[in-house]
Amino acid sequence: MGELRADWRLRLRRGDARGPVRGAGVLVDQYTALTCAHVVGDPDAVVWVEFAENRELEGVGARVMPGGWLPEGEGGEDVAVLRLDSPRPQARPAPLDGVPGGGTEVFATGYAEGFDDGMTLWGRISGVHGERVQLDAVTRAEVVRRGFSGAAVCTRPYEGHPTRVVGLVVSWRGDMDELLPENNRLAFSYLIPVERIAELSPLVKELSSPHAWDHGFEERLARWFEDPDEDPVKITVVPPDSGKDRSLRHLLHRAHLVHHGGVSSRPDLADHALEHIGFPAGAYLAYWDWLLGTRRRPTPPPLLTRPATVLVDGLDDEVEPGPLIELLARLRECGFRLLLVFRHEGGTGWTAARDSLLRPALLDHADALLARLRRVEFGRSVQFGVVDRESLATATETADRRRTERLRIDTLTDPSRQLARLRELIAVLREDLRHHGGRA
Repeated sequence: MGELRADWRLRLRRGDARGPVRGAGVLVDQYTALTCAHVVGDPDAVVWVEFAENRELEGVGARVMPGGWLPEGEGGEDVAVLRLDSPRPQARPAPLDGVPGGGTEVFATGYAEGFDDGMTLWGRISGVHGERVQLDAVTRAEVVRRGFSGAAVCTRPYEGHPTRVVGLVVSWRGDMDELLPENNRLAFSYLIPVERIAELSPLVKELSSPHAWDHGFEERLARWFEDPDEDPVKITVVPPDSGKDRSLRHLLHRAHLVHHGGVSSRPDLADHALEHIGFPAGAYLAYWDWLLGTRRRPTPPPLLTRPATVLVDGLDDEVEPGPLIELLARLRECGFRLLLVFRHEGGTGWTAARDSLLRPALLDHADALLARLRRVEFGRSVQFGVVDRESLATATETADRRRTERLRIDTLTDPSRQLARLRELIAVLREDLRHHGGRA
């Protein structure tokens, strides 16, 4: 079934965290959730949103956003678009899609009475009835019931085709009007498709677009945050109001420090950076002045007390990026890793960031990987008993060959070509380390 847990599957309570469970919902971005209008009950009501499958995420109040009340009517909508009282960028939003073809196997997780932790039911897409789509369950006992309203209807994942949310559970119907589906002779579930919700809500239309997110970018950045052996300085271009930009919004919380170009102040960045730097008692101002370039580097040298990252969001939004780049260079001396986001290729400060931050960091990183490769390679030679007077010279053969390649890079005068060769060498060194059993 793919991932068993999903941040975007929500449990909704009336009022606050102590209120009764009313149904389910779907998180579609860090600020927004979808559910049924009848779950909310009133366009002015407050509901409590819980991340039932990720307890590390705190619940939050939510209310219907302007234009988000789409109650049941002739079109059979019964949808409410909720705005969270505070964002949850840590939660991965639902992957939205249109209606799949007839016969597609789907499932939904709801919170029926006695199943506050959730229960999952399966069915198949069947006919269309107005704006709703019928789901056929294998048995009447698997038809949705009270507590499933607003639940995400998801496709079964298979290789190359991950789970997609195609609609919301809105109701069920039995031919004998009995309270439970199994007490009727015939009973069916119904969903309203994402495609129809998108027609009614411009926000959902935008979020369900194929270009709403850049998941490849998300994966690359997540890997950079998670792996301290990734490049110590990373520069990326994120056009404003793009899918890449929306994906970045969900990743800002991963950085220890975030500086918004043209908005945040350098003194604030220096101040917050010192929370991660070890310095002697009473020496705060000396280190703060050094970071801001008004005093010589103090002793002992400033070093991080724990790994930390700085994300500069919109470096080219700085009117004069030079002083910020100088501050970032000093943070690099302390051991900070830097993620530099430009809004336009070749924007203001691009060349300075490349020459003062990226290139020196990659050169140092390549040297550190080379030293590690030499230690690992020599250690393996000792371990397997191949180091003696005759074989000593070849004990670090791979590292010696890479060192020659590294020295050739120093002779290159074109910055772009030098960076390209550096990246190639770093990739090769990481692969060499993996091959030799060392941490890449």
